[in-house]
Amino acid sequence: MHEMQLSGKIAQGHNTVWSVMKSVIQKDGPLGFYHGLSSTLLREVPGYFFFFGGYELSRTFFAAERPKDQLGPIPLMVSGGFGGICLWIAVYPVDCVKSRIQVLSMSGKQAGFMGTFANILRNEGVFALYSGLKPTLIRAFPANGALFLAYEYSRKMMMEQVDMY
Repeated sequence: MHEMQLSGKIAQGHNTVWSVMKSVIQKDGPLGFYHGLSSTLLREVPGYFFFFGGYELSRTFFAAERPKDQLGPIPLMVSGGFGGICLWIAVYPVDCVKSRIQVLSMSGKQAGFMGTFANILRNEGVFALYSGLKPTLIRAFPANGALFLAYEYSRKMMMEQVDMY
């Protein structure tokens, strides 16, 4: 919204949450809040398959002869980072199209998933679908490593509390 205001596409004061909600309802009705939903689902469903699949595959690799519950913090963080990398490599082109749809819907120029996908390929080439992937992967590894480390240690702590009773 900040960038759209700077470019003059929206007026000052029309970039608050409430003004955007009012604008969406006036322009598209309640269904306007669901622009980009199909492409979001197209991203999320296979994305989480690769996310959790990559995490579990990596945990299995590190566990080798011992139970996965006995893995230390480094293997858990590496496994979480690997899961995050798997997710983004698998879904980044779909995420790129989804983001374009959401931005273009603000100006009324979005053409749906396939139309937006074709426009990107035609006008910018296949590499445009991967624009920004490198910083996303750099962020994904430590973020998801920390996420799964916190999850596993929290789960372990809560299970110990439950077992005490």
